[in-house]
Amino acid sequence: MALIETAGLTKRYSAVTALDGLSLEVEPGIVGLVGPNGAGKSTLIKILLGLVDATSGSAEVLGLDAAREGLRVRERVGYMPEHDCLPPDQSATNFVIHMARMSGIPPSHARERAAEVLRHVGLFEERYRHVGGYSTGMKQRVKLAQALVHDPELLFLDEPTNGLDPQGRDEMLDLVARTGNEFGISIIMSSHLLSEIERVCEGLIVIESGQLMRTGRIAELTDETAVLAVEVEWDADRLAALLAERGLEVQALGRTVEVAAAGGADGVHDTILDAVVTLELPLVRLERRRRTLEELFQPATETAGDDA
Repeated sequence: MALIETAGLTKRYSAVTALDGLSLEVEPGIVGLVGPNGAGKSTLIKILLGLVDATSGSAEVLGLDAAREGLRVRERVGYMPEHDCLPPDQSATNFVIHMARMSGIPPSHARERAAEVLRHVGLFEERYRHVGGYSTGMKQRVKLAQALVHDPELLFLDEPTNGLDPQGRDEMLDLVARTGNEFGISIIMSSHLLSEIERVCEGLIVIESGQLMRTGRIAELTDETAVLAVEVEWDADRLAALLAERGLEVQALGRTVEVAAAGGADGVHDTILDAVVTLELPLVRLERRRRTLEELFQPATETAGDDA
């Protein structure tokens, strides 16, 4: 059974069309929902949760009609909203326990579950502090914890790295990946950053102006290129210089040297290995570079504005 199915889903706000006849089918796994700000990602999530009524069309989540069975959908789904929605005068423990109780979990079990999910998101030691004193990254973790506390089958994460610095972004993406892989929970992660989606997701949905642009498995969309990526522990510049001397077209990018191999990789492969041995460099990897999502979808993600 598909996680999500929509048919002709349309949502209009006066003169603004947030979703325009969107039809899609989403299979289990960690799936990225990507598009520029204003593409309709947040609107789609709210309709799937039964929080907003569609103007026309239909949507099913876990086999349930989102319009008629929104409460049943929310019993089986966790939601991490983009906006700041946490009570500043409550501790993380009290808030997550409250959300567990709201989901029908008995008091004693709610406390256990709150402790478990706060440990999972890395807030166990800080769980009794008031949320108002938390950093942005800690608040994002609380939002993830409350989405997990009732043991959902599916998670909706709306811009989970919003407001985070690079380190906090990396930590949150690692946490999302662990949540999906270790708990076996399917995840729909909304983001306007293709690099984030590519890092943690297996599947991809691209929407723009409320319409479906492309969908599929990321591994199938990011095919191999005619470029070999050579990663070494150090002295990538020296390696690039030697390969250039031997007639190869190269580009050094940090510890990685990209080598054009359009005419066939076998001879180029041997030249690279010989250069690595000559310079006595520790080789980390030598493989064909895959096309990135940015290279595939940049034209579809350049517009900007507030998400509808």
